[in-house]
Formats: sequence, structure tokens, C-alpha cells
Amino acid sequence: MNVKGQNLSMNVIIIAAIAMLVLVILAVLVLKSGGKVNDANDCTGAVYNGICSPKIPGQPSCSDGYIVNAAASGCNEGEVCCIKISSNS
Repeated sequence: MNVKGQNLSMNVIIIAAIAMLVLVILAVLVLKSGGKVNDANDCTGAVYNGICSPKIPGQPSCSDGYIVNAAASGCNEGEVCCIKISSNS
């Protein structure tokens, strides 16, 4: 009886199953961490560290020391994102 051929196939199947399990776990971890990146890019997140201020037509929307950042998201409708002007000189 030649049993080597059977063992080789079983080993390949087991290794492939373990590899698939590892790939599924990695995919779940990557997809879960994607939401944290989006939160950081919001107006009040770590990237911009701004504040949401009401948009008032004809008047400056941000207080002194802040400027409007149109690229940031995360503020409600009728609000703008104001980020602090850097004082690095």
C-alpha cells in the first residue's frame, strides 16, 4: 500500500484551511480598523482637531484664531469646520 500520496494531500488540505482561516481573521481586523481612520479624518478628529461652528451668511463663520476647512467632514448641515491657525513661527 502506498500511503505517502494520501498523507501529502491531507497535509496540503490542512495547510490550505489554516491559511484561509488566517486570511479571514486578517480581513476582519483590517475592515474593523477602517472605521477608525474615517473618524480621525472628521473635523473634530485627530487629523484636523477642529470645532464645528454655525455657518452665518455674510459673517465670518469661525472665531479669531480659526479658519474654515472645507476639506473636513463630520459637521452637521449648516455648520462649517474651523481649525486652529498654527502659531509656529
